[in-house]
Amino acid sequence: MFLTISTTGAPERPATDLGHLLHKHPDRAQTFSTSYGTAHVLYPEASAERCTAALLLEVDAVALVRRGKGKGRGGAPDAALAQYVNDRPYAASSLLAVALSSVFSSAMKGSCRARPELPARPLPLRIEVPALPARGGADVVRALFEPLGWTVGAEPVALDTEFPEWGDSRYVSLVLEGEQRLADALRHLYVLLPVLDDAKHYWVSSDEVDKLLRAGEGWLPDHPEQKLITSRYLSRRWSLTRQAMERLELVRLAETDDSAVEEIDNAVDERTDSEEKPVPLAVLRRDAVVAALRDAGATRVLDLGCGQGQLVQALLKDTRFTEIVGMDVSMRALTVAARRLKLDRMGERQAERVRLVQGSLTYTDKRLKGYDAAVLSEVVEHLDLPRLPALEYAVFGSARPRTVIVTTPNVEYNVRWETLPAGHVRHGDHRFEWTREEFRTWAGAVAERHGYGVEFAPVGPDDPEVGPPTQMAVFTVTTEIRSTVDAKEEKAA
Repeated sequence: MFLTISTTGAPERPATDLGHLLHKHPDRAQTFSTSYGTAHVLYPEASAERCTAALLLEVDAVALVRRGKGKGRGGAPDAALAQYVNDRPYAASSLLAVALSSVFSSAMKGSCRARPELPARPLPLRIEVPALPARGGADVVRALFEPLGWTVGAEPVALDTEFPEWGDSRYVSLVLEGEQRLADALRHLYVLLPVLDDAKHYWVSSDEVDKLLRAGEGWLPDHPEQKLITSRYLSRRWSLTRQAMERLELVRLAETDDSAVEEIDNAVDERTDSEEKPVPLAVLRRDAVVAALRDAGATRVLDLGCGQGQLVQALLKDTRFTEIVGMDVSMRALTVAARRLKLDRMGERQAERVRLVQGSLTYTDKRLKGYDAAVLSEVVEHLDLPRLPALEYAVFGSARPRTVIVTTPNVEYNVRWETLPAGHVRHGDHRFEWTREEFRTWAGAVAERHGYGVEFAPVGPDDPEVGPPTQMAVFTVTTEIRSTVDAKEEKAA
């Protein structure tokens, strides 16, 4: 990814003042490590008349998807080539925006100890981004930047110059020119680069609202495309978008009345106000599983690989589930689960509904037969791939409940977790993590081999590009196959 910032000057106001503002000396090329590659800052030209600073971000595209030590992202033998061949190393995105805020943090804040008068001075700036994804085309680029005082050049990039009949790509070559304070210009880029890409490489949580408002201070409250900017920047999460829009309206009202925001927003005592927190993915996953069990009409349920008993605890709260069995290979996990459920203090009637047993899911077990449903929530990815067929037969072939629910991480979504280093899986014990296509292929083959139908559902926010953070499959025995199996069992009896 490549971006240049140029300015012009005169002997009394040399263009090399840009180096003071960026806190990067024009005579040196500097390198900075980022979570997703290496950022280089250099000056192709530096004189009193003209100065250009360039930011080159070398993205490690393979590290973004590969799995550490043969595990994790893309480690399955038939991993999609698209995980490795993509536009991330070449086209401006949230990766470049994060690098801007990291490498030029002082400049973005408008601070310059050596020349404290410089940040407030507008400069004749020219910013060039050779390859910028622009969902909506050049018209959207102009709609976002022109209200901020920029003269915008947004030339569509052809799919292939050798074949003009193929038309234009979704990329533009961007040139911005205008008299701007450097801090304002950097904040515009920080917000609008990922907005134009309409995607982020990390999970968007509630703290992104604060980032947006800080970077948008002074220009976002009155921007005519405020709603589009806010929605895209927050990855179309409606609750966060609503929160940001409400806070921006308060800022606008405060500016209109020449008052502080605190004076306008005084309806609620901060000591008693409770900020809405995002629902944890683990809670969303349990809720999705419980809802699927209800829809299946299950009353007797197996939680296979129950861990510390969170799902068992949730099922106990619903009286429709009359028998709940939690199985795990780890006695330590079962001990923690028993403590969580307070089995030693549980009433007799409640205790009759629940049972914790030790067992391995890679071996057939007569204790698992005859149940309405079995749940494998975040379990399969903890097994080595060669052991999956054994689990498959133990659950679908031997135990054979009417319904089987399987949830597992969607590895494609990992790029949205800002804190997850490239080349790592979500948990150190994960042997693999599947793409949506890999999961559907495995689930479809299992269903066909054992006479089940299968449906898929997202768990968590369903990103239009990379899907949901968790993927869920609901297997249901088909009527024809079930009746045949029942007949064979009756004959054998």
